[in-house]
Amino acid sequence: MRHTRYGLLLAYAFVLVVSIIVYGVPLDRLGITLWVLSGLTVYSFGRGFRYFLRILLDWIPFTAVLFLYDYTRGLADTLGMPTHVTEPIAADRLMFGGVPTEWLQAHFYTPGYAHWYDVLVTLVYLSHFFTTPLIAIVLWIRNRDRFRSWIAVVLAMALAGLATYILYPMAPPWYAGEAGLLHNVHRISGLGWNYLGLTVARHVLDTGQTLANDVAAMPSLHTGFAALAVGFFMIRAPWWRRVLLCLYPLAMGLALVYSGEHYVIDVLAGIAYAVAIITVWQAYVRVRARSCAGRAHLNVNETVGIENTAPVH
Repeated sequence: MRHTRYGLLLAYAFVLVVSIIVYGVPLDRLGITLWVLSGLTVYSFGRGFRYFLRILLDWIPFTAVLFLYDYTRGLADTLGMPTHVTEPIAADRLMFGGVPTEWLQAHFYTPGYAHWYDVLVTLVYLSHFFTTPLIAIVLWIRNRDRFRSWIAVVLAMALAGLATYILYPMAPPWYAGEAGLLHNVHRISGLGWNYLGLTVARHVLDTGQTLANDVAAMPSLHTGFAALAVGFFMIRAPWWRRVLLCLYPLAMGLALVYSGEHYVIDVLAGIAYAVAIITVWQAYVRVRARSCAGRAHLNVNETVGIENTAPVH
């Protein structure tokens, strides 16, 4: 049975790779969900119906909330709140004396040409769509308690971001570039596909971006989720692993600012949201641990008391 399962997993991986080559990387929530659930279903082969039912019970509610988040995020810019375009420009200029996106694209971006580092930018940008579900898959397989904790902080980040999008819709640098408020700033997060010759993948990315909310730049959830993953796994990690983990949100922030997707102020806000959520989560874990320890101590004392008061025959 185990060999059959491994064979099915290899077949699944082959089909996934072929699909990515032919149709591009699945970036939409439905596509990612179907691939994740399909993979988990294959992984559960031979483990019984109860194991498959656990997949549904653990993943369907989580996925449903994210679908609701995607739907309401798209509506956030239709609620009549004013779009903030100039404020982030002023914030970045206050911090740096200019807009970093303008400077980076002026020095490193070549219109109509993709450099090798544009590939890295595209890959880092795309990793956002896979990091969160991949972490969830690994934790679901290895540690269900950690899986539930990860789901909790992910949902907290999504809801916090959604609330901000609704209350403070803000435009990204490429939007300001198209409006003439920034000089020669373009949206180039998918430029790296041109270097690799994967035009289909870039078309899929471009299509997904056209369906997204254009004024959901504050905070940067790309950076927020990257920082959330780092904070989640930094606990009890040695110092050198913490340093390596921190490189991921830094790379994500640089890629987003260079590609015109976010201002630095958005990136900092995303990191701040992640720090706040991880801090609250850690506090909750500590309080819960003390509470459980207190109840265990009380139960022990009660047991000892009963034994001490038992009649001696």
